[in-house]
Amino acid sequence: MTKIRSWALAALAAALLAACGGNDPEVAGSGEPAGAPTTAGTFSAIVSFGDSLSDVGTYAPATSITGNGQPPYLGGKFTTNGAAGTVWVENVAATLGIITTPAEVGFAGQSVHCPAAANPALANTCTAYGQGGARVTDPNGIGKATGALTVPLKTQIANHLQRFTKFRDSDLILIWSGNNDVFIQFGAFAAAATQIKTDAATGVISSDEAGRRLFQAQSAAQEEMKKAALELSGYVKDEILAKGGRYVSVFNLPDSASSPFGASLPADARGVLSTLVDTFNLWLRDGLTGVAVQIVDQNTKAKDITANPGSYGLTNNSVPACDGTIIGALTGGRVTDGSSLFCNTTTGAPFDALRTGASVTTWQFADSVHPTTGGHRIISDYVLQQLRAFGWIK
Repeated sequence: MTKIRSWALAALAAALLAACGGNDPEVAGSGEPAGAPTTAGTFSAIVSFGDSLSDVGTYAPATSITGNGQPPYLGGKFTTNGAAGTVWVENVAATLGIITTPAEVGFAGQSVHCPAAANPALANTCTAYGQGGARVTDPNGIGKATGALTVPLKTQIANHLQRFTKFRDSDLILIWSGNNDVFIQFGAFAAAATQIKTDAATGVISSDEAGRRLFQAQSAAQEEMKKAALELSGYVKDEILAKGGRYVSVFNLPDSASSPFGASLPADARGVLSTLVDTFNLWLRDGLTGVAVQIVDQNTKAKDITANPGSYGLTNNSVPACDGTIIGALTGGRVTDGSSLFCNTTTGAPFDALRTGASVTTWQFADSVHPTTGGHRIISDYVLQQLRAFGWIK
């Protein structure tokens, strides 16, 4: 697998060449969105779509300390949970003076839509649709087989339209999806690559054949990422903008290879992971060329955070702040991956799962891929900065 990165670049170049019609001078992904508002909005709702990075509490019942789905909960969000354990969506909402609550809460086949509506005054606040494990289109997201809802972006949008009939000028619409498509396609590639390497090592196939199959496997994964990106851009155009959405911002993906998960991989595998992210981002931009949205470039920002952590007040961006061993013990061995969903960091509490010496504000990652409270604050500060640059908020 020593040449996987070069094969990755070749595959990407081939895909671009095919997309551009050979010698066509137009380069895919080189365009820009156009026509989005440039004046400030008067926002009464934040409507957020996406995955675990935007999840404000979908799976809280899964973390029930008593095990019956009822409070108190160990966690509920993919971050360092506790009194101040907010994610970026909540931070942006708080800054704008808007209340946002989960559109759906549940686990293992049971869920409640808009639980906040039990209080009539909050009936219209259930506009945070992000769910851990969710993909762009496929409902079979990460964790689905073990009880996660994983309602995909496509259905999240449909659910909003079913409830509210349309989007409004007073909606600030924020979309961040595709991360789980990356992880699933990378997993499929990794499984194929493992088998290919085994076959080559045992003489079942030649090294040349192994190279061809690796190239083929990565090309297939990249094609799926292109598909997901174009599907996402299609939903933005056909289901959001065409149905009243005006202030619409779409986030591209950060490079997962810079996370603790990415750092745990061999260098060539990290290259493949980065290429899948790059492929998605390229075709997302291509699909949104000339479309009346604004793109928030999380990829470039994340690279700067990785390169200059001290500039963002970070002292550690390589080790998860949550202790997986403690989480495993607290969950009776049910959770073995150290997921921050179950990570409570209430100092002095018997269920405090913060790693010794860790900080929820100066360490970037809560687990292998999700930010701490401090990591989410960096994201929300950047989002607010971009919204001001767009002219959408003061």
